[in-house]
Amino acid sequence: MFRAALLIAAVVLATDQATKYWAESALSDGQVISLIGDVLRLRLVYNPGAAFSIGSAYTWIFAVFAAAAVVAVTVVARRVTSRAWAVALGLVLGGAATHLLDRLFREPGFARGHVVDFIDYAGFFVGNVADIALVLGVGVVMLLNLRGVPLRARAGEPREQVPSDS
Repeated sequence: MFRAALLIAAVVLATDQATKYWAESALSDGQVISLIGDVLRLRLVYNPGAAFSIGSAYTWIFAVFAAAAVVAVTVVARRVTSRAWAVALGLVLGGAATHLLDRLFREPGFARGHVVDFIDYAGFFVGNVADIALVLGVGVVMLLNLRGVPLRARAGEPREQVPSDS
């Protein structure tokens, strides 16, 4: 299942970086593309902080947190035998890894890079594909925890044992 998690993470990373490349080339002149009126638009923003640009002065700390998340999720994903957990952790790993790459290698410099955001949700916040993967992955992790689905099936049990609702 580790390979599945890595494959999902790689797809998230490639999709996120490709869409950021597109956004930088198509939206860099201040262009805004409305998809659903003012509810969903595409506009380019460089975010030095976390969600809602919180902590903009501490970009390097977000690089450290992203690196720690990548290491921690990779360690956990290596032990997973559950398909659902592999999907969830792959989504989280891909989102964290692509944010780490932004922090490390984008302007204004190493470990101070700004994340490229371009999906504007009604002016509430602007995100990217990695954010979507992170939210979905964390949501699945929470659901799996609530359902009591183990990371690893015990010997002799089916790989995807989900507790009954009784």
